[in-house]
Amino acid sequence: MNQETFKANIFIHKDKLFRFACRFMVNQQDAFDLVQEVLMKLWEIRDDLQGIVNTEAFAMRMTKNMALNKISRECVKARYESEYRLGHQQDHDPALTKDIVLRLIDSLPEKQRLVMYLRDIEEYDIVTICELTGMEENAIRVNLSRARNTVKGVLSKIFDYEERRIRAIKS
Repeated sequence: MNQETFKANIFIHKDKLFRFACRFMVNQQDAFDLVQEVLMKLWEIRDDLQGIVNTEAFAMRMTKNMALNKISRECVKARYESEYRLGHQQDHDPALTKDIVLRLIDSLPEKQRLVMYLRDIEEYDIVTICELTGMEENAIRVNLSRARNTVKGVLSKIFDYEERRIRAIKS
């Protein structure tokens, strides 16, 4: 497929692809960039496009898939960055770790936050927590276990990341 054929069969759909990409992307610049990527990929596979009956539908599907992939990558990236910001520290200073744990406790669901705070920070026993919250002993144990597992999991990720970062610096 030469340049003129590509323009006549594929490039004419760029406006429709842009409008379609705008439905997925947050801003128009991202949609414009996405359409440019789609057109570049289509140009790279231009010889294989001759076997496709409906190139417009193919280009639309390609736009949708690339937009969804980009959105998925951005979500994963944002989640990682928020965890990184929450737990980024230069070393394992106990004061910094305490601050991280307190922030993690604050981010827990209400019941888990309350139970973990009363048990691990204020050091109340389970019976006293039952009286204070009006919850059953079993519910307190379940919420406490879930809260501790959540905090432990995030701290493990943070410390594993820091350990890998330190090893990379030393290498």
